[in-house]
Amino acid sequence: MTKFSDLNLNPKVLKAIEEAGYETPTPIQAGAIPAALEGRDVLGIAQTGTGKTASFTLPMITRLARGRARARMPRSLVLCPTRELAAQVAENFDTYAKHVKLTKALLIGGVSFKEQDALIDRGVDVLIATPGRLLDHFERGKLLLTGIEIMVVDEADRMLDMGFIPDIERIFSLTPFTRQTLFFSATMASEIERITNTFLSAPERVEIARQATTSETIEQAVVMFKASRKDRESTEKRRVLRELIDQEGDAMSNAIIFCNRKTDVDAVAKSLKKYGYDAAPIHGDLDQSQRTKTLDGFRDGNLKILVASDVAARGLDVPSVSHVFNFDVPGHAEDYVHRIGRTGRAGRSGKAITICSLRDEKNLSAVEGLVQKEITRLENPVKPATARKTEAAGDTPETKPETKSARPTRRIRSRTASATAPAADTAATPATAPAEAPAAAVQSHAGQKSEVQNPEGQRTADEKAGAPKSGERQESGSKSTKSRSRGRKDDRRDDRTVVGMGDHMPSFIALSFAERRAG
Repeated sequence: MTKFSDLNLNPKVLKAIEEAGYETPTPIQAGAIPAALEGRDVLGIAQTGTGKTASFTLPMITRLARGRARARMPRSLVLCPTRELAAQVAENFDTYAKHVKLTKALLIGGVSFKEQDALIDRGVDVLIATPGRLLDHFERGKLLLTGIEIMVVDEADRMLDMGFIPDIERIFSLTPFTRQTLFFSATMASEIERITNTFLSAPERVEIARQATTSETIEQAVVMFKASRKDRESTEKRRVLRELIDQEGDAMSNAIIFCNRKTDVDAVAKSLKKYGYDAAPIHGDLDQSQRTKTLDGFRDGNLKILVASDVAARGLDVPSVSHVFNFDVPGHAEDYVHRIGRTGRAGRSGKAITICSLRDEKNLSAVEGLVQKEITRLENPVKPATARKTEAAGDTPETKPETKSARPTRRIRSRTASATAPAADTAATPATAPAEAPAAAVQSHAGQKSEVQNPEGQRTADEKAGAPKSGERQESGSKSTKSRSRGRKDDRRDDRTVVGMGDHMPSFIALSFAERRAG
């Protein structure tokens, strides 16, 4: 079995490795370190969590130990896609180079330019940076890249796939052609590999496992989710997540929850805190000091749940993460490998659970095609909302439409009855003394306002005046006239309904129809 002492590393580096508690290199380390020490370009592909960072850090320190840095001209450059990964590489460098007199500078966003400029002015052996901040320093005239001897691109596929291709090409054009180039990643798609061929010269390809494989120590599962309504999808999905967390119970010591969008990261973290869970968000829009504080708290065990975007999916080494939850299926299948790789590291067991909605089924199929296995389906721990409502009401869905349709029917019938009643009264009223009709109609028109405002009071006045009730026959001429007047009012109301001019038809129009009909 190969040991670190067999890899021709600097004795001071070996001492630091021994103090860190390591004796045997991982397969990617055993394959990449010898080629890197020889000065060859290396393309390293291995599962996440297998020690790729040490695969380029250890040979870099060994080679740089023989030399001295000059002001503003770093001797080596490590490019990382995120600030957190860059900071982690810097920590690894401090661990393995503590017995070697080498200097480093970390160039990331969210930190003062002044402090970084001071380090560069003194001269650094190792420059660890994100592409954007590195170019900012170069354009300000604070940095020269003509002294680069070793250049490393960590998480190479992500660097080239996140829109960094123009920046990467420019940075490479600023470095010497004679540099040594090392590319490391957990995945390397064929189209990305064609791009790397322009940056590497006859590289030593070290592929320890099939590309995009997941660790056998990680138990993978997926919950198929369907919302009761589209506008409730996010709320119900967060409830499913909480139920899954509760189901794990004490088995979950800590967890990382990945979301595709930064807005979802904030919403999920806020929801979890509202329901009493110890959670905090981390994504690219947060201040760097807050991101560092949150990540340190999670590593130290002071924070139980980290809700993150893909900023935390690449290269972050938190050895004891027990669970990973994918609130969304990642849009790129390779990101799934990196996400669940945050658990089950260094031979430990872990569990990864994904929530898949209807619109994510295509992405799930792509993930299963990439890892070449079918992910176990779990039952949704939350009942559908429609089923809960039906169960609570003690009714079946089929009876509800009948109940709703019955109400309008009753309402229509009552309106029909009220509309036909005046016509019946009119037919029963004798049409005598047509000469008195206009006066009665005018009297009716004058009393219309009071009838609308207080219909009950008007009816009482009519009764006091001797108006007959519905169905009574007329016995005298005076009573017949008043009844005829009331009948014509009803006629007018009936005509208004038949003509269909609405409830706001002027009364004089109805009056003319009533007179014509009476004549």
